[in-house]
Amino acid sequence: MMRTASGDALTGLLLDLFRLNSLLVTAGDRLVAPLGLTSARWQVLGAIVAAERPQPVAWLARDLGANRQNVQRITNDLEREGLVTFAPNPHHKRAQLVILTDKGKQSFKAAMDLQAPWVDDLANGIAVKDLKTVHRVIRMLREKLEGDEDADER
Repeated sequence: MMRTASGDALTGLLLDLFRLNSLLVTAGDRLVAPLGLTSARWQVLGAIVAAERPQPVAWLARDLGANRQNVQRITNDLEREGLVTFAPNPHHKRAQLVILTDKGKQSFKAAMDLQAPWVDDLANGIAVKDLKTVHRVIRMLREKLEGDEDADER
């Protein structure tokens, strides 16, 4: 079956996004390795920081667009390292809330301090309007795919 011109263009974009994701994870791992973190741990810490209030693992996984079991495993690792702690959830007996410890806050801040010059260097030479356009397109694709997931659940 033949694809449309848009389908061909999107296929090329998606293949580059897969490669970019792999490169970003590798670069993130290298960046935060001196802090005892990985990209995955850093992402989970970021989701905890971004949440307006403590959330259970399932909600963090949803916010990350990630598998709940993987986020649970990472969160358990973070707890063993003293970066997060679990607290009772008044709304659910088994789904404990994940709370960042002071050590977790310090680790996340240290990671973001490393990220700032790295990302500034990476963005150097790329027009802000171009970055915003790419961001808008990626968000539109994500929203379409999330809509497909919602339809599948019904």
